Amino acid sequence: MSSSDESQNSRPEPGETATPDRVFRSGAGIAGGVLLLGLGAWLGGDALVRGAGTAPWLALAALIAFVPLIVAYTLRPAVYANNQRLKIRNPFRTIVLPWAAVDDVRASYSCEVLSGEAKYQLWAIPVSLRARKAANRRQARAAAEDTSGRTSVLATSDRPLRASADQAVDDLRELAERHGRDAAAQGGVEIRWAYEVMAPVVAGGILLAVLLLIG
Repeated sequence: MSSSDESQNSRPEPGETATPDRVFRSGAGIAGGVLLLGLGAWLGGDALVRGAGTAPWLALAALIAFVPLIVAYTLRPAVYANNQRLKIRNPFRTIVLPWAAVDDVRASYSCEVLSGEAKYQLWAIPVSLRARKAANRRQARAAAEDTSGRTSVLATSDRPLRASADQAVDDLRELAERHGRDAAAQGGVEIRWAYEVMAPVVAGGILLAVLLLIG
């Protein structure tokens, strides 16, 4: 998982300006999405150019249906956080939560934000159990070295003692606790469905089904 600082416009309260967003995204997801899009362009383009009969139309329908799905699940997910709100961009919807509406941020088998009785997953911050186990082993090793009176090599290295997903959740929880009572961080939850992703998927799926039925 990677994180970087990007400027995103929020709606600041009078007298208070939103800080630049801290952005969390999955580097592995982005890389996988680029590879899948390249493979789809290669196979689909070949069928469009060289295919006979209904093959070009089937390839076109498949591209219309599946390219938005690949983008939705790999390139689209992101989490934006500043001093006023948490913005979660998942495959098919975007959720904006002022920090006052965030009850908790947690990571078990997936990263989640709790707001009242609602629960929202953070697709952009996948949980790796292998990375968590490795981080726990590093923590145990560092604690053992400190207990024995030796200087911990891990403590002076650049290797994190927390899994990336757990560290991201800690950072988001800290922001929620720090800004939850700010005047600019009040308000309700806003949800917007990604119709720009859903519409071509439905259209492509219908076209593909019709072409398969008529043979």
